[in-house]
Amino acid sequence: MSGEALFVFALIGVAAVLMASNRVRFDVVALLVVLALILSGVLTVREALSGFGSSVVILVAGLLVVGEMLDRTGVARAVGDQILKRGGSSETRLLIVIMASAAILGSVMSSTAIVAIFIPIVLRVAAETKLNASRMMIPMSYAALISGMLTLIASPPNLVVSEELKYSGFEGFGFFSFTIVGLAVLVVAILYILLIGRHLLPGTTDQTGSERRGRSIFELWEDFRGDRERGPVQIGSDSPLAGRTIQEAGLQARYGISLIGIMRQAGRGEGKIITPVPDTELRAGDTLLMVGKPSDRERAIVEQGLTPYSASQRDQQRWLWELGGATVLIHPESELIGKSLRENDFGSSYGLNVLGVRRDGEPVADYTDLKLAASDSLLVVGSWKRIQHLQSLHHEFVVLELPTEQAEVVPAYKRMPVALIILAVMVLLSIFDVVPLVAAVIMAGMAAGITRCLTMEDSYRAIHWSSLVLVAGMLPLADALDQTGGTKLIVDALIDGVGDSSPRVMFTVLFFLTAGLGLVLSNTASAVLVAPISIAAAEALNVSPYAFAVAVLIAASAAYSTPVSTPVVTLVVEPGRYQFMDFVKVGVPLLLLTYLATVLVAPLVFPFTV
Repeated sequence: MSGEALFVFALIGVAAVLMASNRVRFDVVALLVVLALILSGVLTVREALSGFGSSVVILVAGLLVVGEMLDRTGVARAVGDQILKRGGSSETRLLIVIMASAAILGSVMSSTAIVAIFIPIVLRVAAETKLNASRMMIPMSYAALISGMLTLIASPPNLVVSEELKYSGFEGFGFFSFTIVGLAVLVVAILYILLIGRHLLPGTTDQTGSERRGRSIFELWEDFRGDRERGPVQIGSDSPLAGRTIQEAGLQARYGISLIGIMRQAGRGEGKIITPVPDTELRAGDTLLMVGKPSDRERAIVEQGLTPYSASQRDQQRWLWELGGATVLIHPESELIGKSLRENDFGSSYGLNVLGVRRDGEPVADYTDLKLAASDSLLVVGSWKRIQHLQSLHHEFVVLELPTEQAEVVPAYKRMPVALIILAVMVLLSIFDVVPLVAAVIMAGMAAGITRCLTMEDSYRAIHWSSLVLVAGMLPLADALDQTGGTKLIVDALIDGVGDSSPRVMFTVLFFLTAGLGLVLSNTASAVLVAPISIAAAEALNVSPYAFAVAVLIAASAAYSTPVSTPVVTLVVEPGRYQFMDFVKVGVPLLLLTYLATVLVAPLVFPFTV
């Protein structure tokens, strides 16, 4: 073994220790690796920095932008709503739906982003069904990991392995090349969780004291409502309100009714939500969200030709995406003190409606002409943009509480159909190899900006620069291992050890080598190191490299066994209230089952024979 090869092996060991310690950021470790390769002379400056120009890095960045587009346009939230609808209150059904949804959505999005999106969804499901969130968080995160086994773009290790195949003179993987293997692992994982895994997790099935983080807008309303009710009504064709402005209609003056939102139908598409202002013209067919005393509401309905309206779940969701609320405290220095809401013209000044006032901890019945005092609390509703503006008025208000719906607001939900079209086109271009994958991803990212599914600022914020630095910094390490003869040494050792055995034995060694490195390195770094070794081993055994390559990419994503192997798993530790051993107890058996599923299915899809 040459001195340079020994240095590279030592460098890998040091990087592994630093990453396993969890005291040094992974991207910093990657930069230290690049620096060490340059200063040692093992690689030239150009070679050591070549990872930053790799198509893999561009692909990862582009896919993060596409994932942000799906999040901001409400695709992910719509999945969450379907989980609640399809899963009901059965833990078994919910686990199936949650795991399947996380895996399928994660096949076209970042796995880390999927977990971040699904954590509040799982907490909401647990709260509404009185089930234990701890029995669903780990299964959800494992499904997000398995999503990386379903498509080429689902995980950076897949791209690394495919590019390594191309570099070695073979054809790279297609978009769905190994999907059958990933689906087999997903089915096995779901069955394992249902039959065994969930029983190894902390907590009982029922959780009668399920905690909620914050309160919903409806729960805030209960503190302020007094004797008033809320509900939507629709303007009939013969209503005297049709064609009149809100100011002319005089609903507040005549009935004491607050109008907080209008839904107006637009052709065959979904209606648009309008924030009411005095000069807004009302039209027949408009749906009004009104708040007032029950007797006053009934009188207005009869006299103004209105019809009570039953809003669909989709309509309710869209109301909450457009209109929000907050409880605010009147600041001691506020200019509103000593004046009533009417005198302050609160609605016109701030673009918000006041739905209630509390003084000394009690709701005030008639507050329109109440002289405001310091420390009065108000429930205000209106557009989320206006509520955010309210937070900047530090000398007027103190924002006490924002509802939980704020975290679920989808800024560009009207662009959801456009986002789905962009995603479909990207996938089709990749499947039929119309353009290179990297070009298809860049085109999708640009289309997202052009169609206003997200802004350029959103695009840049969506990119996890630390992840890109990690990938770019670790890629040259594989080149260093190859140039110094380290790869040949490992392959020779493998051939000497298991070369005379069945290719499945080599498959097994490569799988667990990758999985073992994944315990101390990132899954991308593990794939970077083992992918060239697997291809070289296949060439030495004169077998097809594809089955070995699949073993590497599946094992790289199978980081179930510890909570520090990948952010996909780390994210659920706190909300699930897990201990380290919870992951060991549930994850190690699943790793073995993943291996069995892979070793049985992969050679059927990718035969060993050349």
